[in-house]
Amino acid sequence: MNDAATNAPVLVTGGTGTLGGHVLPRLSAAGHTVRVLSRKTHRGVDGVEYVTGDLLRDEGIEPAVDGVHTLLHLAGGPKGDDRATASLMRAAARAGVRHVVYISVIGAGRVPIGYFEAKHGAERAVSESDVPWTTLRAAQFHDLVYTVVRKLAALPIVPDPRVIRFQPVDSRDVADRLVDLVQGVSSGLVPELAGPQVYPLAELIRSYLAARGGNRPFLPVPVPGAVGRAYRHGHNLTVDGVTVGTRTWEDYLAEKLR
Repeated sequence: MNDAATNAPVLVTGGTGTLGGHVLPRLSAAGHTVRVLSRKTHRGVDGVEYVTGDLLRDEGIEPAVDGVHTLLHLAGGPKGDDRATASLMRAAARAGVRHVVYISVIGAGRVPIGYFEAKHGAERAVSESDVPWTTLRAAQFHDLVYTVVRKLAALPIVPDPRVIRFQPVDSRDVADRLVDLVQGVSSGLVPELAGPQVYPLAELIRSYLAARGGNRPFLPVPVPGAVGRAYRHGHNLTVDGVTVGTRTWEDYLAEKLR
């Protein structure tokens, strides 16, 4: 990235979330001017400017992208990512944004669940726009897996959908990779980023229970239909050509529970 591009703001959507909390200081430390698009009003701190807007409502996007060289699109939710991203990309193209970096999920287009399908639609909105683009698909973050595991471990009998496996990755590893991509050139779909190991869901729950000194009975449950087939074939996992994060689930769990 040349000096002019470095001086232009990097717009970050989703900058107030878990991943954004890791990305923003890394971008600032690398010398970038950072602008964050958020639905809520925030005071600017540590050289980070906040602007108010709503991607799903297509509100406040035009002023957010004004003067931006690079757009880092982290915002996401349980539904509507495809529509929100389409609105964002239309505004980015009109504003002359030179590079968009998008964080997607491993399994987009392969796992027949609404979240994965919306992410795949958002990928298309990025790739079909007139803005040069880079998309990184990442595995589920440790933070999300921990939330799922903690809730299931609290049940008196833990359901064990044996076909479901995860390859969780640390959100700090994802943040490091995204900042590298922001500082590079548009590269299309780059190698996926996953954690160092694949775990059955039950193994993740048992490791959490062991760390907390607890125990629960497990009950095998089926995952029928197309969703079950997708998980059985590991469509939410990646093996070939993957970039592997450095922090393991065990590292994260020890840090979380200390």
